Amino acid sequence: MALTIDKKAILPANTQPLALRSYNLLQDYLAISKFKVVAMLVLTAWVGLALAPDVGRGIAVQFISLLGIGLLSAAAAVINHVVDSEIDSKMARTRHRPVAKGRLSKMHALSFAAVIGVAGFIMLMIWANTLTAVLTLFALVGYAFVYTSFLKRATPQNIVIGGLAGAMPPLLGWVSETNQMAAAPWLLVMIIFTWTPPHFWALAIARKSDYERVKIPMLPVTHGIDFCKTCVVAYSVLLAVVCVLPYLIGMSGLIYLIGACVLNAVFIYKAVKLKIAGNDEIAMDLFRFSIVHLMVLFVVLFIDKWLPL
Repeated sequence: MALTIDKKAILPANTQPLALRSYNLLQDYLAISKFKVVAMLVLTAWVGLALAPDVGRGIAVQFISLLGIGLLSAAAAVINHVVDSEIDSKMARTRHRPVAKGRLSKMHALSFAAVIGVAGFIMLMIWANTLTAVLTLFALVGYAFVYTSFLKRATPQNIVIGGLAGAMPPLLGWVSETNQMAAAPWLLVMIIFTWTPPHFWALAIARKSDYERVKIPMLPVTHGIDFCKTCVVAYSVLLAVVCVLPYLIGMSGLIYLIGACVLNAVFIYKAVKLKIAGNDEIAMDLFRFSIVHLMVLFVVLFIDKWLPL
């Protein structure tokens, strides 16, 4: 059997080579920023921007606007890590997070959040518009403070109520381009808002014991797994209905409609499977598929704009 040595584990941080320390620090920054989650949020913001009326803004300016949205979203994620560090340290899924593990101090993490948050806000003020900057800041406050600090610990409807903050990026992308509200991007917000509960409840079912241990009132903890499974099915059907609305109002064409129907048929199938014979493995399968569902749905929506049928 080959013996592998984890240099990070056996060397104190201050004796590790500079390159290794820098690499480890970068990995920790990416972890507390929830890089993959933020990347998906930026993707939805990009689609919102792409669907907005063309006002002649350059690609570079659009890129900086999306970067600003991403940085503020990452700042919210960092604050979430700090606020939740105590419960994270007690949960199997999150106990290795940098702040929970003590690799980054809370002050270090908050300083990082302040730097990237201020940078993102300035980018939006200069290269987008004030409305986008303010709305993105409100989304940060909604997720990092209202949801994480209060709703998450107060009600089993935490995901339903707090989901609006995470659903805002398509609207932010649209507003960064047009500097005004419109009905169309709110439909995209509604899609993510409806998608969020079954996405997180599937994870909560699989990690019910973790949430019980830290006394977080997730739905399967307060109302039981069977009731939560029923809610997942109900929201999956509702999501399928909401996903059709962009086609019905003429916002998208047949490519999107076909893609949305296929994706939601699979989503409903997996939700029903979870309800009938669900275990933790099936719950995690639905959770993982829900991520693919949202990403592919928005990519198809973008493709539909440029290849309409």
